[in-house]
Amino acid sequence: MMNSKIYGKLAVTNLKNNKKSYIPYILASAFSVMMYFTMDNLYRNRSLVEKGSPLAIMLSYAAAVILIFSIIFLFYINSFLIKRRKKELGIYNILGMGKGHLGKMLFLESVITTAASIIGGILAGILLGKLVYLILLKILHMGGKIEYRISLASIGMTTIFFGAIFILIFLYNLLQMKLSNPIELLRGGNTGEREPKTKWIMTIIGILCLAGGYSIALITKEPMAALGKFFIAVILVIIGTYALFMAGSIAFLKMLRNKKSYYYKTRHFTAVSGMIYRMKQNAVGLANICILSTMVLVMVSMTVSLYGGLNDVIVTRFPYEAQITSSGINQKEEGQIEEIIKNMTKKNHTMPTSQIRFHVGRFTTVYNNKTKKLDMMAAGDYTNSNTVDLVMIPLSDYNQTEGKNVKLKENEVLLYHRNHKRTHKKSDTEALKNKKVIQLNSISYKVVDELDRLAIAKADTTSFIDGWYVVVKDSSIITSYLKDIYENSNIYDELKEYYGKIQYSYSFNLNGSRANRAKTEKSIQKQLQKKFANCSIESRELSRESFYELYGGFLFIGIFLGIIFLMATTLIIYYKQISEGYDDRERYQIMHKVGMSKKEVRQSIRSQVLLVFFLPLIMAVIHLAFAFKIITKLLSVLNLTNISLFFMYTVGTVAVFAVIYAIIYSITAKEYYKIIICRGE
Repeated sequence: MMNSKIYGKLAVTNLKNNKKSYIPYILASAFSVMMYFTMDNLYRNRSLVEKGSPLAIMLSYAAAVILIFSIIFLFYINSFLIKRRKKELGIYNILGMGKGHLGKMLFLESVITTAASIIGGILAGILLGKLVYLILLKILHMGGKIEYRISLASIGMTTIFFGAIFILIFLYNLLQMKLSNPIELLRGGNTGEREPKTKWIMTIIGILCLAGGYSIALITKEPMAALGKFFIAVILVIIGTYALFMAGSIAFLKMLRNKKSYYYKTRHFTAVSGMIYRMKQNAVGLANICILSTMVLVMVSMTVSLYGGLNDVIVTRFPYEAQITSSGINQKEEGQIEEIIKNMTKKNHTMPTSQIRFHVGRFTTVYNNKTKKLDMMAAGDYTNSNTVDLVMIPLSDYNQTEGKNVKLKENEVLLYHRNHKRTHKKSDTEALKNKKVIQLNSISYKVVDELDRLAIAKADTTSFIDGWYVVVKDSSIITSYLKDIYENSNIYDELKEYYGKIQYSYSFNLNGSRANRAKTEKSIQKQLQKKFANCSIESRELSRESFYELYGGFLFIGIFLGIIFLMATTLIIYYKQISEGYDDRERYQIMHKVGMSKKEVRQSIRSQVLLVFFLPLIMAVIHLAFAFKIITKLLSVLNLTNISLFFMYTVGTVAVFAVIYAIIYSITAKEYYKIIICRGE
């Protein structure tokens, strides 16, 4: 019987002897704990975020992503550790320690690493949490009045979740040990030396998946289509990346080996031949690095662009400084609204400019290919993927806003396509282009003119869904359609009351300081709420705070997740270099003994590392380049249409990431060289 105290001593000794592997593991685990605790603690701070608010939802999703990622990442890193430990455990087993004794020793090691990770992570989260909290307040443009709190529930949930993760890791290690015999344990660090076969089918699948993902990204035109197709493209690119790294890389290396002029050089010979024998193990890790790098680049570039282009976003969302919308009011009430605007702008030292007033009726329509007519429904009903918005405008408003004197007969209309510069599917609104007649439900209208511009469309802040503006002879036609469609619709009574009547819109800009514009808009809002039930104001300054909350939340979470993915990338590269160093040390020592100089060995190492570890970065940049177009469509859904700004931030993100990646490479390559050269001398 072994003394129970010896297990503890062995556990501590083993961790010390393997500190080069375990210290990064414990630091990475503690970092994961800290990140999850910080995010969960912010989510539970009700003085910062209200339950159900966009920021609260984003923080809760981010915490869930960190937790899921931590499970995958910690198991993956553990696989490197257990591989290196198998030989050591095999020696213990041969020297007389049974698997039960080894299990106790591993349990104590797990207790030490778990305690250090969880306690260290939570303490770091508490110490750095206030700083993260202040950074978030700065990003959201909130004052310091919000109290920072440490949630006991967050401490408890973090301990439970990560305790469970480390228990599962321990059980996995125990199972690995129990399923192996002493000889397998002794050879555990040297498995996978058999040359892998060239898998042409997997290589072709990888090429096809990558081509499919890239094609979707390049040919997708519409923002709404981009929302669904983006995830399909992502899945195809991920599958293609893993397949090409696992099979395509081996095929590529064997092609290099067959190229005599390249292969039969000292540094190329050792690098290529070594990587062929290791690629089966390297491929998954390299693909992971590539995918993680792509995720960092996409998330950070998108969120930084959204936040950096916030003013552009607000201007795109609100073409005019303010827009007042009311439903079912008469001319007298319209005059009262205009009087409120006149008084409040004067009182707050601002001046209204570029004023535009108009009346509309709003509908959702689907172009029916069989009947060749537009089937009209209640506004906001997007159950059909081919739906478009339809806005009806009385001729008098069109003439007044455009300064024209157009006349229409009973069944004549003017037509304007809101997104007329885009390309659309022939199954919907494209089929209506250049039509001489359109049919709205059962009534046909002659299209007198298809307009190239419409001032009302600029002032109309409806959704980014494709749509048409139809100018009709008078408002009685609009009223008739509203009554017919909304009385028979299944929408909520409140929406039926609001959209079922002709809406009055009054848009204008304001001259004055931002502070005075904000005061003016708040004063107008207060007065409108007092006097009118169905009257609202949307404006740049009133919405600025909510935009900062939404896009600031995106930026915070994007950077937060970017940091944890970057940490994972760093650790994977580090452990891969360390693991490869131990695997390659003996081979390089033999080559040194048979005549290779230190310089030649160093050049061979540099050639191998450059060939392998910069490949994921190059692939990540290629992925990002092909995804650029579809990402711009996604950003347009969030009202960012400034492509040059997104391009600038994307280039900056890639440059910064490349510098960080190069630093990681230089550090890990140095460790790799030390293992191979220094320990052999």
